[in-house]
Amino acid sequence: MLIKRKSIEKEESSRPASTPAPRKPKYAPVTLSEQDGVRYLHFGTEWVQGAMRIRKPNWPELEYAQQMMTWMLWQPQPKHIAQLGLGTATLTKYCYVTFPEAAVTAVELNPSVIAICASMFKLPANDARLRVLEMDALDFVNDPANAGALDVLQVDLYDATARGPVLDSAEFYQSCNACLVDDGIMTVNLFGDHPSYARNIKAIKFAFEQVICLPQVHDGNVVAIAFKRKRPVDLEALAARAAQIVTDTKLPAKSWVKGIAAT
Repeated sequence: MLIKRKSIEKEESSRPASTPAPRKPKYAPVTLSEQDGVRYLHFGTEWVQGAMRIRKPNWPELEYAQQMMTWMLWQPQPKHIAQLGLGTATLTKYCYVTFPEAAVTAVELNPSVIAICASMFKLPANDARLRVLEMDALDFVNDPANAGALDVLQVDLYDATARGPVLDSAEFYQSCNACLVDDGIMTVNLFGDHPSYARNIKAIKFAFEQVICLPQVHDGNVVAIAFKRKRPVDLEALAARAAQIVTDTKLPAKSWVKGIAAT
């Protein structure tokens, strides 16, 4: 069983600007496990924060991580992709390798996570296309320099308890919306069997024109797809695009379309 604890990230993000900065926060320990050729990241608990198949370090091993790429059905050539929450750098690495023309930015508050991704999860060093930023996700989305800058935003913000995003307010998701271009898309990892789910869906629907949720996978993961502008759901066109994604990447995109059709 997990011990309930307050999220350091949420405490930091909700701190009023007038409050003096506290001493450097203490994070839950970053721990690893391995089984059947897969390396897992934990924050000192049994909850998995990400996974990497050691022989395929750039492949998104977990199904929910694959579903976080569902935006590819609508956006085949993004110019700038960002992740809030690094995890094992799964999405960051995959986007960096799969879209060689795109800039990729990852935002992570915990410096130990960034270090372990570099040493144990094959995260490449920053370069002209890749930026891994040690900063608060809330500060990133509220930075005026990021307004209208992103084609795609992938949000996966969990602490040691791993039962609900640490940032989940309507204001946070409005700020996420503001970072996107007019045709921008956000995907969010949620837990469908937890009270945080309804709260997050309500907040996302308040901030975005259209929201689609894929069927639940794993131990309750639900990926929500949020669109800055409403789009018609053309299942025939999506199926054709999914077939192309399967050919190009081997991602299970046909199952995404089935999930969308079932909503």
